[in-house]
Amino acid sequence: MKLVILDRDGVINHDSDNYIKSVDEWQPISGSLEAIARLNQAGYRVVVVTNQSGLARGYFTLDEFYAMNQKLHRLLRQVGGQLEGLFFCPHAPDEQCACRKPKPGLLHDVAKRLDVDLKGVAFVGDALGDLQAALAVGAKPILVLTGKGQRTQHNLSGLGDVPVYADLSAFVDHVLR
Repeated sequence: MKLVILDRDGVINHDSDNYIKSVDEWQPISGSLEAIARLNQAGYRVVVVTNQSGLARGYFTLDEFYAMNQKLHRLLRQVGGQLEGLFFCPHAPDEQCACRKPKPGLLHDVAKRLDVDLKGVAFVGDALGDLQAALAVGAKPILVLTGKGQRTQHNLSGLGDVPVYADLSAFVDHVLR
């Protein structure tokens, strides 16, 4: 099975240091939805794995989070794309849960739910925690420079060879060539 795992905020949609808290604030990065659709059309299953500590912090409700994801799904369908699943951690960093990236709990959930081995599967993220979680399960960490990616690029030492792309669309261009 061909699978790509994506972080959400900063990879698919614009991110904010003040959190994405509403449907109106949730805006796709140019070309990201079409990139997912191109992966789908090439036979890839696409899964999103995202930390959402804004839930625990009270910045938005579960209903608001679901509404943002419904917008993502609706806009994806409009360009011919779909997600196989969306896995999220609702906990704050101080809760020490097993699912908050860089811990690999959500990725273990993906592997179990889809009955796949994540070894070598591309995990595209913009934050150090995304890359560390990928490495923890043997997935291939990929950095995009959107979102927090430019800041993250300066902290790659010790992670090995992490390919870097301008954005999700550039990564998909590389994968599908």
